[in-house]
Amino acid sequence: MSAPARWAPHLAEFRADPYPFYAALRAADPVHRVDDWSVVLTRYDDVHRVLRDPGYSRDIESSSARPVDDDPITARRRQRRGTDEEANAAKSILNLDPPDHTRLRRLVTQAFTPRAIDQLRAATETMVDDILDTAAERGSMELIDELAFPVPFRVISTMLDMPMDRADDMRDWSQALTATLEPTATLDDFDAADAAIEQLIPHLVEVIEHRRHNLGDDVVSALITAEEEGDRLSLPELISFVVLLYVAGHETTVNLIGNGMLALLENPDEMQRWRSDPTLDKVAVDELLRFNGPVQQTVRVPMTPVTFAGTDGTEIHVDAGQAVITCLGAANHDPAVFADPARLQLDRPNAHRHMSFASGIHYCLGASLAKMEATVTLSRIIRRFDTIEQAEPASWRDRLTIRGVDRLVMNLG
Repeated sequence: MSAPARWAPHLAEFRADPYPFYAALRAADPVHRVDDWSVVLTRYDDVHRVLRDPGYSRDIESSSARPVDDDPITARRRQRRGTDEEANAAKSILNLDPPDHTRLRRLVTQAFTPRAIDQLRAATETMVDDILDTAAERGSMELIDELAFPVPFRVISTMLDMPMDRADDMRDWSQALTATLEPTATLDDFDAADAAIEQLIPHLVEVIEHRRHNLGDDVVSALITAEEEGDRLSLPELISFVVLLYVAGHETTVNLIGNGMLALLENPDEMQRWRSDPTLDKVAVDELLRFNGPVQQTVRVPMTPVTFAGTDGTEIHVDAGQAVITCLGAANHDPAVFADPARLQLDRPNAHRHMSFASGIHYCLGASLAKMEATVTLSRIIRRFDTIEQAEPASWRDRLTIRGVDRLVMNLG
């Protein structure tokens, strides 16, 4: 399929399959001017450079030069994220720059050690096996609702020692919150996200306050007690981080498992290679992340004017305060880095260079956890069943930033 060289997330066909559009942009207009206030990058080297450059800000709303009254969605984003001192204390670590980001990351990293991730592996294997036992009796399963959502949700709930009785609510709240990350987000989406926050925050505050008096061996307890040089997380910071862990801790992993399983179904030879070669357990998920990762883009704002090279040797200037959309999905399919990028190759030697977890200081804190969950889940599915067939066309959520399958029915035997 050929596609025009345009950044058009408002088009259904773009959201359904963005990769042909990425390829067209990368070939003809890799530093694409979207409007007066933003550009999108589709070359690997440009994306990598921006994500690792400390001269770019992740605090989009505070650093953007775009006038608040230029667009009602921009105004709503700033209103929701806040720019005053009090609101800044509650910003997600995802949207902070050093030194605030450095301080929070240092405190929180104490709760995310390789040992902690390894301790969750056995529990993850048991969860997956129990679900597959039920699916085996029936001879079929719907992957997302029956496995891809429950397993990451239970894992992050175990890690945080959070009650699991509100799984359906958490899924609804998470989807409402992540909808505001989309370039097509509407004012109604922000209203829904605000309503979700109004329900989610009291739930988390109740849990956190109870945990303060009943500390245990869990991440929330570790965050409560985390301290370095007399520094601790404030309550707004703690709430913000628990929201992030709860939402990001399962939402993107759901999509990694769903997208990865669909890629294997559509490439049965690769599925069989992995099934018969346990050494691929260490590398296969990196290739699945590269091939169709759950996070397709992230934004940075240059603090000073920057210049990029165009295809014809011209210089493309971007002013301070303008948005630079780094297209992770396009970078992952750049043929200058990944040979034959549209082909799934589970033993691809440089698959680990993918940008699906971003790069630099904002590299995903939960990357090891997500890879462990996906590796356990997918490897146990393909080795449990000799026959795995797609029973009906997969259904995709109509999103781009957080891209994922929302229904995948399989026959198993």
